[in-house]
Amino acid sequence: MARSIWKGPFVHPSLIKKVEKQKETDSKRPIKTWSRNSTIIPEFIGQKFEIHNGKKFIPITVSEEMIGHKLGEFAPTRQFLGHTAADKKAEPAKKDNK
Repeated sequence: MARSIWKGPFVHPSLIKKVEKQKETDSKRPIKTWSRNSTIIPEFIGQKFEIHNGKKFIPITVSEEMIGHKLGEFAPTRQFLGHTAADKKAEPAKKDNK
């Protein structure tokens, strides 16, 4: 279920403060955040964030196409390591039979 339009997008208050401070000082350091549920707003364009995925921080630079999405969408929490070794061994055998 989406958030009500009259409420506006949710952005954690401390994150807004950090972005405003970053713009005042013209610093290029990325902003570390654990707020994956914050919505990306136009003030974030060009800012660099490090979004926590539960284990490490994923670096992200915000562009115009990201507006309206959540920060957590750009820092996946699961890593696909591939299928089992048995499947990989079976594939070349199928190719040899051609």
